[in-house]
This record gives sequence, structure tokens and C-alpha cells, in this order.
Amino acid sequence: MKSSIGSKVRLTVFGESHGAAIGCVLEGLPAGHKIDFDLVFEQLSRRSPGKDPTATARREEDMPEILSGVLNGVTTGAPIALIIRNTDTVSKNYDNLKAQPRPNHSDYSAFVKYNGYNDQRGGGHFSARLTAPIVAAGSICRSILKEKGITLGGHILQIGSVFDSPFDPVNVSARELENLSKKLFALNDPSKEELMRKEIDTAKRQLDSVGGLVELAAVGVPAGIGNPMFFGVENVLANILYGIPAVKGVSFGAGFDFSGLNGSTANDEMYFDSQGAVKCKTNNCGGITGGITNGMPITVKVALKPTPSIAKPQNTVNLKTGENSVLEISGRHDPCIVPRALPALEAALAVGLLDLAMEDKFI
Repeated sequence: MKSSIGSKVRLTVFGESHGAAIGCVLEGLPAGHKIDFDLVFEQLSRRSPGKDPTATARREEDMPEILSGVLNGVTTGAPIALIIRNTDTVSKNYDNLKAQPRPNHSDYSAFVKYNGYNDQRGGGHFSARLTAPIVAAGSICRSILKEKGITLGGHILQIGSVFDSPFDPVNVSARELENLSKKLFALNDPSKEELMRKEIDTAKRQLDSVGGLVELAAVGVPAGIGNPMFFGVENVLANILYGIPAVKGVSFGAGFDFSGLNGSTANDEMYFDSQGAVKCKTNNCGGITGGITNGMPITVKVALKPTPSIAKPQNTVNLKTGENSVLEISGRHDPCIVPRALPALEAALAVGLLDLAMEDKFI
């Protein structure tokens, strides 16, 4: 399995959902950075299961144990290795999934690729449980970015048929992003929370699940970071964002809406502001042109599929008998992964941005 990403900043994730522990190794961070553990714990709490009716009932403390790379709360320059213990596992709920793979899950494809030796308990290495160490690593990267004036965050843009108010792509502020990043159910328009929760509750009562969209943004990113062609900012960020389970779509700026626009409407016209800096009147390109940042806010939308583990009976196959069968899944699963996926996606964005910034010696 390949579970590493990054160039100057390299993240490797290890472990399985029902193994003894999950964890990561984060390489390439500058020495002498004081880690903001309050930020790390805050972000892990946002992602942690068992704290909200929209999430799985599985309860994990998600307290990271740092094994190396940190001394007296400060980075030493050595690789940071950390683990998070798994303490609330009920593996028997997954006994039948070796023979009866879940539709839209990794069960069947992993069974084929790894000749049936894959750990299917809780999804094994494919589980969203592995986003916990990503959040820990991303929070460390996030605090380094913040020291350099780069702030990032996001909100739930859509759950089912309910939409939140989108960011103003030109004027999204650091304070706005920081405030959102402290919330368990992050919305620009808090009045939409009840409607979104109703969508989730309806799906749950129907033994089903529901998907959605999140919108991420980063401000303070200077112009000139990135590359053309295959190592552009979109390429690097999409690569790590797709590493978060359930992600099925990533778009920057206006994204697919470009297909219905004319050039005169789509183009972000430029001007000098009062301080002599180059700005854009609009931000359809999401802060990136030619694979390189242009100084405008980076904006990204990420689509997440509904959780495939649902209690409603589904048609599948029985790999042992070679017959068609009906699967009924037991266990504890998120009726909507979107609220808990948001801090994981913010963390992934932080790792990617720090990697890009260090590649271009901004940090």
C-alpha cells in the first residue's frame, strides 16, 4: 500500500480502524516551531466520533501520543511520529463483510487487490478513522502557516437538498475562517443547521445516509507559489484532498460552472489597490492561475458521497458461495460524514499548502 504524500513536507499514515493504534509520520517540518497543542486538540475534537447525533456512536478519546520529533513542545527537525490508540472497537460487526462486500465501499476492490488478506474490520486501512492522525498532522502544519500569515478554514456548503451561504470568494477573511474552524457544525448561516440536521435525521430513520459538499478557503497565500503542468497548486491540493475517504469531487473557484460562462464573464479582471498590490475584481479562478497562486483567496469545493455502510438491505454478492445475496449491515456508522470530514479536509489543505510554501521557499 502507498500511504505517503508530499515533497518538502511528507506525510505517511499507518494503522487500521480496529488495530491497536493509528498514526502518522510527518517529515520536513522546520526545527524550532512551538506546537500549538490547543489547536491540535481542538481540531481532533471536531473530528472525533460519538459527540453529535450526526456521527457514529463509536467513542474514541483521540489523544495523540507523540513518539519523536518534539522536545518540550518544540519541533526538533526530526520526523514527527505520533499514534492514536483505538479503544472502542466492535469487530464482530464486520465478520460477514469478507464474503459480502458493501456496495460503494472498498471491501470488494481491496479483497481483489490484496488476495483477501486485507483487514475489513471497520474498513481497515481504508477507514475514515485514519483521518484522526491526518487532523493531528494538519493542525501542526496549520499553526506554522498561521505564523507566516496564512489562515485557512471551511464550512458545510450542502447536506442533501439544503445549502449554506457560500464564501465571498474575493473578501473571505481570516477572522471568518478562524471562527468557523472552532465549530463542530460549521456554517456561514447558522439558521441552516436545523434544516441540515433534519436531512441527516430523516436519512438515519430510513436506515440510509446522505452526502454533501464542503467549501474550503485559504487567505494570506502570496502570489507566485506553485508550478505549471503536473505540479500546480490544484494538482498538489487535489491529490491530498482525495486522500480523505468519501471524497468524490474537488473543484477550485468556479469549477464546473466555468462550462456555462463566456470569457468576458469568467475572467478575473485585475487592478492595483491603494497599496499598489495587484488584485482581482472577481475570483472565479479560486486564487490560482496557470497552476500558480495569484494572491487572491484560494477557494475549493469538495464533494463527499453518502456513507456506504447503511442498515437498509442492499444487493451484493457472496464471494464464498459465488451467489447473489442480500446484505444487512450492523454496527455504528455515520449517517452523514460531512461535518466530521470538514476538519480532516482542512487538515489536508494545511499539509498541502505547507508543502507548496516550503517547496518555493516561502517558509
